[in-house]
Amino acid sequence: MHHHAQLLFVQMGSHELFAQVILKCDPPDIRPPTSWDYSSTPTLEEVSAWAQSFDTLMLTPAGRNAFREFLRTEFSEENMLFWMACEELKKEANKSIIEEKAKIIYEDYISILSPKEVSLDSRVREGINRNMGQPSQHIFDDAQLQIYTLMHRDSYPRFMNSAIYKDLLQSLSEKSAEA
Repeated sequence: MHHHAQLLFVQMGSHELFAQVILKCDPPDIRPPTSWDYSSTPTLEEVSAWAQSFDTLMLTPAGRNAFREFLRTEFSEENMLFWMACEELKKEANKSIIEEKAKIIYEDYISILSPKEVSLDSRVREGINRNMGQPSQHIFDDAQLQIYTLMHRDSYPRFMNSAIYKDLLQSLSEKSAEA
């Protein structure tokens, strides 16, 4: 099986640019995008702003990266990966690519057989199952909102109190004090 990496540039929000490396295997085994957000080191102002709201944190690549690193320590990184995969799907216009990506997202995060299954209620899960025959780029919107809310309610407060966040804030404070 040969692999080739494909580099995509994706426009996010108003002006953030992040590169996403997709490792493609020989079909039909196309793996999902491992969405690495490439970004420079965040500023002290940015990192301080993350404490103001979960939305602020999630809007910046550096914020998503730091939060994702924290989620990994809680063994719930799949929530962020699922949310990011849904963001990618929503930008897609090509019907066959939508179907292919929806199938990958389903197998990776919705299927009860997946080790990375995200926690969704039965109503949302049934809605997805009903629409998988003809998926649109918005098939996972309810599920994405549910996972966003879950991360906001459960993981975000713990992230704000975590060593990951506090150490980052501390190191940036020291840097700006030296400047």
